[in-house]
Amino acid sequence: MAIDFQQIYERIKEIGKSAQERKEVLDERRQRALNLLNEYADDLDGLRKKVDTALVQDANIRCALPLNENLDTRVPTPALPVDATLIAADGSQIIPDRHAAIHFGLVNVGAIAMQLNSGSTPEVFTDSQLFFGDELLTEYGTTLSEGTIALRRDLAERTKLGEIAKNYSAPIITFTDGPIELWGNKDPSNAKSYQESMQQYLGALSRLQEKGITTAGYVDKPGSNFVTRLLEIAIATPEQLEDLRKFHPFLGVTDTWLYGEKGSKPLLKTGERSAVFALQAKSKDIYKGILSLHFFYLNVGTDKHPVIVRVDIPKWVVDDPQKLNDLHAALIQQCRILGSKPYPYLLHRSHEVAVVSFDEKRQVEQMLDLELRRNNAEIGEQSGKQSTKDVANS
Repeated sequence: MAIDFQQIYERIKEIGKSAQERKEVLDERRQRALNLLNEYADDLDGLRKKVDTALVQDANIRCALPLNENLDTRVPTPALPVDATLIAADGSQIIPDRHAAIHFGLVNVGAIAMQLNSGSTPEVFTDSQLFFGDELLTEYGTTLSEGTIALRRDLAERTKLGEIAKNYSAPIITFTDGPIELWGNKDPSNAKSYQESMQQYLGALSRLQEKGITTAGYVDKPGSNFVTRLLEIAIATPEQLEDLRKFHPFLGVTDTWLYGEKGSKPLLKTGERSAVFALQAKSKDIYKGILSLHFFYLNVGTDKHPVIVRVDIPKWVVDDPQKLNDLHAALIQQCRILGSKPYPYLLHRSHEVAVVSFDEKRQVEQMLDLELRRNNAEIGEQSGKQSTKDVANS
């Protein structure tokens, strides 16, 4: 038996005993945060000035930055254009495994395009990229990191959206799963490759903008506290601003709770979106101008069972009210297709197309092995560690 269940059970009992105390503390923090949201709802200039003051002390602050809509703004679902084309893309990847006999990487993108009210069936697209040999190495000879492969996946998703969109007429609404913002690379040996891919990613976003295409990142069950952090900054004293990283009076309070409080009346009713916010983050040095990052929250559930998601959008969508409304309406329409478990139908379908099964990975390995042997290429051996794992798991 791998787990000492007696030890774990003792810890579980401790967790249970303190559950009520934790709930009371969190409830108090939630209520204070909600009260502040209402108090500062229309003080947009004051909030922006406070964030500017905080940035002098800490340039790495991540929080919501209000634009021109009050914090408690509620926008009902707009009408969906009858002739809109919706395109969703999702991707999966195989990370190079140094314990395997053959080293390779793979990015697989699945995409679905649907023309509303056209009577035609959705079109399915797949793009599979295999990386081998020197393609897996950095300029220092080290293997590409998982983050770099993931960036290539995200780049492939956005690129595929642009390629497919060429076949359709406006309005075109595109979306992928997850945030638009990509995290920076922490491994110096991967820095050059990562930066090259990042520039290509920004180029893919720019091409979507140039073609007038709406694009978004759909973040299901977000754990972000951007608005909550804004409220913390709002009440911070000058002394607390000097060490803002340690100032968290609303620790544990999420934006999803603020906008979708369960068991009461959620701020966002069925199908409503929140105000649109700019994202204050260090990444603003990367996503500049028309590509700058923004977001809003959206209730894709009901009043009784709110489901709050975050929708990331670039500035060119924010600047066009029609694009913003079309995106809002499209996401609500898509989420209603799947009923009680709301999630965009086309994203669900594109994930089914994109996912690489274990059997498919084995098939790629076998195909590579066969072709390399046919051409008298050198093939490595599986590591002893992996061999013993395979035996243990069989």
